[in-house]
Amino acid sequence: MKDLKLFDAEYKLMDIIWELEPINSTELTRICQKKLGWKKSTTYTMIRKLSNRGILQNENATVTALVKRDQVRKYESETLLEEKFEGSLPVFLATFLQGRKLSKSEAQELQKLIEEATK
Repeated sequence: MKDLKLFDAEYKLMDIIWELEPINSTELTRICQKKLGWKKSTTYTMIRKLSNRGILQNENATVTALVKRDQVRKYESETLLEEKFEGSLPVFLATFLQGRKLSKSEAQELQKLIEEATK
């Protein structure tokens, strides 16, 4: 499986790309300058790094994602589960929910997800 670990700055750039793709690289540098305070060179360096890793592509000055946001979220959540919670979803959920109150709708949504996953 491809390493989909994104550092904070990389995720911020990808967030913009996922929302606006396909996007012209010049326009992307303007948006990154406005939203993230990045210089043009910073944006182009990030585009090049992520292109080299197969995360996005910049072809004919058009930037598009090669991986979906959900793929990155799944990879990162599985990595977190393995590294911090010995792969145990119940331990993760117990830790996450500790001292936290769920609304009825959140509880119903989680119950539905559990039921779907056990079919």
